[in-house]
Amino acid sequence: MKQPLENCTFVIFGATGNLAKTKLIPALYHLDMDNLLPEGINIVGVGRRIKDKEEWLETLKDDLKERARDELDTVVFKRFYSKLSYFQSYMKTTEDYQNLKEYLEQKSFSKNIAFYFSLPPSLYAPVASSLGKAGLLKEDNSGWRRVVVEKPFGSDLDSARNLQRHFDRYLDESQIYRIDHYLGKETVQNVQVFRFANILLEPLWNRNYIDHVQISHSETIGIGSRSSYYDRTGALRDMIQSHLLQLLSLVAMEPPVSMQAEDLRNEKVKLLRSISPIPKDAVSSHACRAQYTNGMIDGEEVNSYLEEEDIPEDSVCETYAAMKLYVNNWRWRGVPFYLRTGKRMAEKRSMVAICFRQTPKQFFRTSQLQKFEPNWLLIGIQPDETLRMELTVKKPGLDMQTQVISMDACFNEGTSKDAYEGLLLDVMEGDHTLFLRSDEVEESWKIIDPVLRSWASHRDYIPTYPAGSWGPEESLRLFEKESQNWRCSLDPVKD
Repeated sequence: MKQPLENCTFVIFGATGNLAKTKLIPALYHLDMDNLLPEGINIVGVGRRIKDKEEWLETLKDDLKERARDELDTVVFKRFYSKLSYFQSYMKTTEDYQNLKEYLEQKSFSKNIAFYFSLPPSLYAPVASSLGKAGLLKEDNSGWRRVVVEKPFGSDLDSARNLQRHFDRYLDESQIYRIDHYLGKETVQNVQVFRFANILLEPLWNRNYIDHVQISHSETIGIGSRSSYYDRTGALRDMIQSHLLQLLSLVAMEPPVSMQAEDLRNEKVKLLRSISPIPKDAVSSHACRAQYTNGMIDGEEVNSYLEEEDIPEDSVCETYAAMKLYVNNWRWRGVPFYLRTGKRMAEKRSMVAICFRQTPKQFFRTSQLQKFEPNWLLIGIQPDETLRMELTVKKPGLDMQTQVISMDACFNEGTSKDAYEGLLLDVMEGDHTLFLRSDEVEESWKIIDPVLRSWASHRDYIPTYPAGSWGPEESLRLFEKESQNWRCSLDPVKD
């Protein structure tokens, strides 16, 4: 049984922003509803626009009502309300940070403090430096200090290293929690259990039996109100560098010594280091980008990316990115890993699709031209949290005909919890298992940096794909064999 959590102070910078309102506060409310928060926790919102706690709470109520798993519980909300405080500040000057320090001390809050940077990534370095200079990051016998940052951690390899140098001046690695909410999803965590708790998979989990692996994340939505952020970032940085490479490492890494944080992260780093670098002259055969144009989504006409608000008319920012990677180790040598992500696609879907090799001899065919579909192992992450294995069996009847069936296991039969709930608890507990280490971030940037540099030097043209489609035809050139194609659905392949 876990020990009760230590009392702590949870400070949210950017408390009036979208992330705090739609994810962090609802997650903390649900944790309080389930009696999982420390008894003496204080949640301090820091923001510019709102003047006091009452005004802040008024802006949060509608989001809480919309996102609460059940109807908003007035008793729980009243209890939760008592744990909230608000500090208005622009947090720009040295005096601002000294005032915050005095505010936390005068209120007699817990000396265990977690600072959550719900801020634009460009502010991570100056805010961390200012907190450090104010003495707010120094740990002593009275309490711990932790900093939580969202992705992306940097915008390329050089900026990630530079940001880490800023953090190193005032923080130990043990104090930094680089959050990737994908790792908090139930199905993603189930990948570890599925791989390492089932001995029947181990003999098959290698280049001798697996033909290729696909990791996909598609969205039907566009960029919404994130135009200023997204046009500087693009799909490769936004999704592949973080979420999809994390999934790849969980699928392909070697069994760790234990499931403790450092053992697990050591194996993920070893896997990322094993990925073959993409040569400058081979980027076009290993990566593909594109941008959505006008199209139909759910029966409605949607604008092209260039018609979105505040997007430059000559932007070549990619809203679709795909990569082919190879893991150069004993287990995976020669097996291609295909990663892709896109906005304004045909469906909202995240999945890992593992395609097994064809049988050496196919006995049950009606003609020499007929080929059986290979076996697939499908891990649905969203919206379907499921595990599906496809097998070939005989069709009922007198003839020897075959069909593909699926064996399914659903993961979300109970109440689905948001990934942030578990991750915020991990921060309070000091558990780094689901957070990224500095060398892990650096290795991820090394993998995609050649592609970023190549695309940055080609600013005059970008392929396109219609909104509501499955992406550009150009992405098919990434495949090694004619028999390989993108797996877009969890539905069984028809033979």
